[in-house]
Amino acid sequence: MGRDITQTNLQLTPYQIIIRPLVTEKSLVAAERYNQYAFEVHPLANKRMIRQAVEELFNVKVVRVNTQNRRGKPRRFRFKRGYTKSWKKAIVTLHRDYRIDFF
Repeated sequence: MGRDITQTNLQLTPYQIIIRPLVTEKSLVAAERYNQYAFEVHPLANKRMIRQAVEELFNVKVVRVNTQNRRGKPRRFRFKRGYTKSWKKAIVTLHRDYRIDFF
């Protein structure tokens, strides 16, 4: 049914796993209140890979990683129909002694 990442032996660098940080009003509030940061990540990356990548790139201690697979939305341009791309979102909770400064 689902893809098993352990059998594919996929080797991704931390820069390939973390595609970009998601900086929105909602994510900034979560960062201030709960020390949680949102990232767009590689669709085949699992929670362990995401944890290692964030710890290596930002020199922080990760407590928890939650992931969501976001489906593409239907879009239309004139008479053509299509979908935006599906993507994976990771919400990373850091230890209370650590912070990530994006700005």
